[in-house]
Amino acid sequence: MVVAGNSVKDIEIDSDTTIENIFEELSKSGGFESVNLSDGLEILTEMISDKQCLRFVSFVGAVVSTGLRGIIKNMIKNNWFDVAITTCGALDHDIARHFSHYKEGSFTMDDMELANQNIHRLGNVLVPMDSYGPLIEEKMQSFLEEEYQKGVKEMTTAEICKMIGKHLGEDSFLYWAQKNNVSVVVPGIMDGAVGSQIWLFAQKHSDFKLNLTGDADLLSGYIFKAEKSGAFMIGGGISKHHTLWWNQYREGLDYAFYITTAQEFDGSLSGALVREAISWGKVTQKAKQSTLHAEVTTILPFIYAALIRKLQK
Repeated sequence: MVVAGNSVKDIEIDSDTTIENIFEELSKSGGFESVNLSDGLEILTEMISDKQCLRFVSFVGAVVSTGLRGIIKNMIKNNWFDVAITTCGALDHDIARHFSHYKEGSFTMDDMELANQNIHRLGNVLVPMDSYGPLIEEKMQSFLEEEYQKGVKEMTTAEICKMIGKHLGEDSFLYWAQKNNVSVVVPGIMDGAVGSQIWLFAQKHSDFKLNLTGDADLLSGYIFKAEKSGAFMIGGGISKHHTLWWNQYREGLDYAFYITTAQEFDGSLSGALVREAISWGKVTQKAKQSTLHAEVTTILPFIYAALIRKLQK
């Protein structure tokens, strides 16, 4: 039986309207993605406030090349999450942007000309070669050698992230993760500059090992003790899937909010709505969940601003 909801209400905003009032207006507007956006804010507010909840944040590395790095850093600084799952690119960009600078560009720039100038293009962000490969090589070899000289011959990705964070500063999400004891796990760490440097280090130090099963032990320790769990998933790919995968071992997430630009028609993981994960036992049938189709660099600052005000209340 189909049951209609409340009447659709026109959005009313004036000069005195606060950010959380705008989200409330969206919740009554009927469509289209605005309702998913307002639902997501409520899910995050309840999830972060729930003291019984193990809280995950997952995000794709590319956003760390942009100013959204500041929002990621502040969410972790605020102790909103217990575990972060991301890609190797997030580590690469966090190191590179702490020690150097990226530049503004455009999607329409001449890539052959950029290559001749030793500049990489990531969408409309320009990454000077000297700010990336050579810099990350220098820093990672130094960081790893320091640990090795202390007698460390084996590390998990969580331990590598903690090591990196100790060498960065307050602009870094890895710095705040290690300071607040937030575990950062990178299941695909070999797919990036930091991963390549770990491999190169192991070529020179044959007794040094990367321990991925140690990350599994860490995550299982969280999952099997959790009374509830929730996740804020920013973009898809391996970071989203690893978050969902581990939560199936406790019969699924109780809270789930996912932001994506992908569509589900091709069967991709990135395009899969949160509700699809219910069929796999990765999200509970009673979970508070929402999927928002939006580009995250445009929408997350507004979600963050509204979250601050709601959580303060």
